Amino acid sequence: MPLKASVFIATSLDGYIAREDGGLDWLMGATQSTDDHGYAGFMAGVDTLVMGRGTFDKVMTFGEWPYADTRVVVVSASLEALPKGAPAQVELHPGPIPALLEHLEATGAKSLYLDGGKLIQGFLREGLVDEMTITRIPVLLGQGIPLFGGLAKDVLLQHMKTTSYESGFVQSTYRVVR
Repeated sequence: MPLKASVFIATSLDGYIAREDGGLDWLMGATQSTDDHGYAGFMAGVDTLVMGRGTFDKVMTFGEWPYADTRVVVVSASLEALPKGAPAQVELHPGPIPALLEHLEATGAKSLYLDGGKLIQGFLREGLVDEMTITRIPVLLGQGIPLFGGLAKDVLLQHMKTTSYESGFVQSTYRVVR
């Protein structure tokens, strides 16, 4: 069975995943709700979290590591080693994506959670994203780091479901049509 690669990410209403400096203050301020918006259910179906270096660097500033029981693979061509204090279940891979996938399959990965704008964009360009769950947060940033970048061709999506939460978040799940 081939790897399943899924995205579960939040954006501002105007499509940004972070401020230009990587700041997430707008997201942290919007998450006053105790509802996890489906995150625990999503994570229950994931065996490996694959994130880009920028995302890893940001998560390392959170204090407590939020992925205690999940294998995490950080993809970076420039990072030579993980920093001191990186959790034991975190590993580093230099890429590129085809070599990463070969490594993941060889080491037993079945269901991937992709996190990080550049990483997600790279998987989309390679035609390797199966499903995307995008939660739109009711805030306009005007500028920042966009979730989506340039593509060589259209990526067709099939809408699976949309859920509106009391928090004002609107979450849509799409399957990538191949």
